[in-house]
Amino acid sequence: MDDPRFLRSNVIIEPLVDSFYAWAHTVAPVQASMNLAFLQVPMLESYLQAPQVHVAASSNPDLRGGYFVNVAEERSGEIRELLASIRRDRADMLRFAEAIAQAEDLVRQEATGFDLTPLYSKLPAELNGLVEIAYDTGNQASLRFMEPLVYKSPAYTEARQSVQLSLEPGQERPFILSTPRLASPDVLDLAIPFRHPGLQNLFQARIRPTTTAALREALELEESQFALLDGLLTGESSLRPDRHIESGGRVRYYGHACLALQSPQAAILTDPFISADCDASGRYTYDDLPDHIDLVLITHGHQDHIVLETLLQLRGRVGAVVVPRSSRGNLCDPSLRLYLEHLGLPVVEVDDFDEVEFPGGKVTATPFLGEHADLDIRAKSTFWVEMAGRRIFVGADSSGIDPALYRHVREHLGTADMAFLGMECDGAPLTWLYQALLTQPITKKMSDSRKLSGSNAAQAGAIVTELGAGEAYIYAMGEEDWLGHVMATSYNDESYQLKQIDEFMTWCADNGVKAEHLLGQREWRW
Repeated sequence: MDDPRFLRSNVIIEPLVDSFYAWAHTVAPVQASMNLAFLQVPMLESYLQAPQVHVAASSNPDLRGGYFVNVAEERSGEIRELLASIRRDRADMLRFAEAIAQAEDLVRQEATGFDLTPLYSKLPAELNGLVEIAYDTGNQASLRFMEPLVYKSPAYTEARQSVQLSLEPGQERPFILSTPRLASPDVLDLAIPFRHPGLQNLFQARIRPTTTAALREALELEESQFALLDGLLTGESSLRPDRHIESGGRVRYYGHACLALQSPQAAILTDPFISADCDASGRYTYDDLPDHIDLVLITHGHQDHIVLETLLQLRGRVGAVVVPRSSRGNLCDPSLRLYLEHLGLPVVEVDDFDEVEFPGGKVTATPFLGEHADLDIRAKSTFWVEMAGRRIFVGADSSGIDPALYRHVREHLGTADMAFLGMECDGAPLTWLYQALLTQPITKKMSDSRKLSGSNAAQAGAIVTELGAGEAYIYAMGEEDWLGHVMATSYNDESYQLKQIDEFMTWCADNGVKAEHLLGQREWRW
């Protein structure tokens, strides 16, 4: 109980709300209420009507990433109990979601360009004091949510939150947007909120030893949970000796959109999504991260870029998480600052061209176009990092749909040495991620025309041209096998995205730009 112990490097955490995997739209109270009422509850109801259909669809490669509950039929009783508990214990959230739908309909029907004052008395009681109704200059009315107040309302409760701790299974976990996590004999279930200090103590044990007794007390474990905790610990550290550098600069690619940018004075992490499978080759893991990370840069709020299961493991070793400022109260644009602050993380919120300094350098937030299905979402940012004499553009899933934007970036900040871009040029349709927030139905044709797409080859080439970048690197777009539970992407040689990457590589070669299509791990030193 009192011997020095480290957390095993292959420990994973799955943060849950009402047993569903947690991400911004299932935690932030306005969006969480809508997703619970109009996506998750109907999905559980559908499963209970035909469990075998959901299980079969979950194993069909052509339906990968669909909203099917991948729980064996013999465990359908547990799903029935989950649904009953949601209806009973989350009645406030379900009423709040219905109130939003009613208020949106009220605004559509009665906000016709005249005085809006009479509408306030017609709002559902659940929204009183929590919304403003306003016109834009095109005379279109909408609701604006007082989001800080909604966090203090019955629509938000930490009683929903819990975590599951286990060892990396070495196989793909169920898709996070559809399948709730049930109890398992080899999984440690903790009914504690995400901001619980015991979680920080646990994950600090990756870099400095603690004792089983101390963790047992910090996590408030019962006697029956002790053996599962002990299985997550080891007597030896597995940290890599080269996780820090003594001179120059270094960029390491961890997969998807995750980069670690380092100098002897500082470390920056972008959109952290880290593999916990320390037995696999060809990837960096938690063992390779520097002990202290000055800044974490979040480009946007999609579930593959603000990954809570990674961020919770970094709490206590991060100076600040830098997030883009939202539009304040837009139904489809939750505040990333409020979201992370309520989870116990230190946050700095930035707007376009705001600067955040760190030892030996600075980060500048730059605009982000596209990839959000043409919704009015402002909480998205690319970043310009100046470190160790290099200027590095972190473009994530932004689009080059208007190349003139990047001309302005270059005029303001100079020429980029390296540009990192995504090329998800054939993204999912609008309704795949935002269906629960749409209070007025849209046609499939309309949804399919508004995809979650970033740059194609021509647009990426325009970005590189306007930034004057001498090197350009394309992120893997969910190609890594260890993130299938979040991405659920499938590619083959005929996939449009891969063909566009090949076209971009050819363009770079023809224009004297050093370029690579990244997959697995990669390192640059100077």
